[in-house]
Amino acid sequence: MTKKIKIGTTEIGGGSPVKIQSMTNVPTSDTERVIAQINALAEAGCDIVRFSVPDEQSAKAVEAIKSRSTVPLVADIHFDYRLALMCIERGIDKVRINPGNIGGENNAAAVAKAARAAGVPIRIGVNGGSLEKGLLEKCGDLPRAMVESAKRHVEILNKFDFDDIVLSLKASSVKTTVEAYRLASETFPYPLHLGVTEAGTTEQGIVKSAVGIGSLLLDGIGDTIRVSLTDDPLREAWAAKLILRSLDMGGDYVEVVSCPTCARTKIDLIPIAEKINEAVSGIDKKLKVAVMGCVVNGPGEAADADVGIAGGDGCAVLFKHGKIIKKIGEAEIIPCLLSEIKKMTDNK
Repeated sequence: MTKKIKIGTTEIGGGSPVKIQSMTNVPTSDTERVIAQINALAEAGCDIVRFSVPDEQSAKAVEAIKSRSTVPLVADIHFDYRLALMCIERGIDKVRINPGNIGGENNAAAVAKAARAAGVPIRIGVNGGSLEKGLLEKCGDLPRAMVESAKRHVEILNKFDFDDIVLSLKASSVKTTVEAYRLASETFPYPLHLGVTEAGTTEQGIVKSAVGIGSLLLDGIGDTIRVSLTDDPLREAWAAKLILRSLDMGGDYVEVVSCPTCARTKIDLIPIAEKINEAVSGIDKKLKVAVMGCVVNGPGEAADADVGIAGGDGCAVLFKHGKIIKKIGEAEIIPCLLSEIKKMTDNK
């Protein structure tokens, strides 16, 4: 179990539920736009939101942004330690900075001292594509080099009596990312922020992230996650929720299971499944709904569903917990099933 770290009003590590994180993609200095995006991400399911702080104007906006945010905030800073100090002074909840690339140990000491006094944790973010020169040759493979890089940065902070640390070790390769995190989990006591960096556009990025993040979470590794997509950050939050839900880590929701269809299917199952799935997407109640194309896949194979339908020839049977309740016409399937779902979720 990793060390428990407090980030504003939330906690990570130490057995806490896995938290969803995303990142804004509008200028941080544009206060109104970034606040709107942060709160939209929170509404979409983000527990923590990060934003870039590339300059003083962005750092000066932190106080105003923080005062109107509904979730803890992380300042992402590279090279300039003074920006980290400015963000800490203005109430940021967490800083992402690599102590080895901010201009010497005196600068790292200043950040560590300010963060410790304010109770602000620091995330050390190691990326496989930007390691220190000569480290890969020394370590022999990329995952080990990434862990060695993290170790060097940790030692700098520890030297200045700072230990509220979170680590990330991301690469664009799923295999490299998974191997690096597995090694890190054996090496460090700190919470791990998971993600496959530069994962790509929506479809490719979701697949790579689901494989990488999902594999690690099944190993019991990971305290926060970000699905990195070249897309609207709201899609990142949506995808992260789906990953956690698929692993029974995402809280209560209506799970829709549906079969892939085959020649036995005599109803137009695909749009039926899509409409049911869309209709229940915002319901935070634990319920399993089955949308099956024929009696082979339901109700027997879906007997564990709370409610479901199994298609016939232009009709379907409605079943609950594997027991057939009645036969319905194809046009009745969606309204009938939604009515049953409403009754069940209203009573739970």
